[in-house]
Amino acid sequence: MHDLIEQARNLRISVERNAQGVCVIDAGIRSLGGIEAGRQIAEICMGGLGQVRLVYSDTNADWPVTVHVHTQHPVYACLASQYAGWKLQDEASGFFALGSGPARSIAQKEELFQTIRYADSFAHSVLVLEVGQPPPPAVCEYIYASCGVPAENLTLILTPTTSLAGVIQVVGRVLEVGLHKAHELGFDLTQVVDGIGSAPMPPVNSRDMAQMMGRTNDSILYGGQIKLFVDCADADAEQLASQLPSSTSRDYGRPFADVFRHYDHDFFKIDPMLFSPASVLVNNLRTGRSYSAGSVNPELLKKSFHD
Repeated sequence: MHDLIEQARNLRISVERNAQGVCVIDAGIRSLGGIEAGRQIAEICMGGLGQVRLVYSDTNADWPVTVHVHTQHPVYACLASQYAGWKLQDEASGFFALGSGPARSIAQKEELFQTIRYADSFAHSVLVLEVGQPPPPAVCEYIYASCGVPAENLTLILTPTTSLAGVIQVVGRVLEVGLHKAHELGFDLTQVVDGIGSAPMPPVNSRDMAQMMGRTNDSILYGGQIKLFVDCADADAEQLASQLPSSTSRDYGRPFADVFRHYDHDFFKIDPMLFSPASVLVNNLRTGRSYSAGSVNPELLKKSFHD
């Protein structure tokens, strides 16, 4: 995070203190931000336990840029930090956001932490918010009070999904999405040893939030690929692989924007099993066997990216 702040000018982001003393980093609301800012923010989301890089390939003209993610600590990096699981809401202002990043493991506001049995305690904390406006004072106070830190020791990073930085940090969740579904399926997460993931970077429309929410989700649902390294019985590894891909969901088969409209823009009505990568490979370190399921869906990606 210190590098992000020190490079703020080059990264086209702004860093300022609000009236409460909270450090607020704007990576795409009023500031332009950019791809490199998004890459660094994606690593911050993983609590510094993962690496994110971008790869360009001319083998596919429709989506030549791919976001690659790797972590040797998949459960901690992805679920204890990167997962956008902290719901933040202020009825008075109508503000709503999902928080991700290291502050989640300090605040402990989600049942997930009881399952993974992980908690942090630090004098400073950082939270990433996928929003198009700064949080009101009441939300800021709730965050730093929940983390048990003074306002000046809290950093909030704002990355709207319509920004370049926001797109990179959302698509960079491809591995996290797979880990979260494994958790929902009841797989023993202590058996997950390592993880790699990739997903294509979609075209960016800086003026259409609904379209970009659809495209970033489709990038993972129809273009995401992950490889998990596990240590378990072969039957469990095979079952995990067969259940993980997005194609196992009843809502699979349409661009995410269409699915969202079908459920009257109620995110929580969508089948939770849809939120997973398109293709999965599970390598069992105990036996050397690998199991794969699902596949990238170029037609749906093309429909989503060109609509």
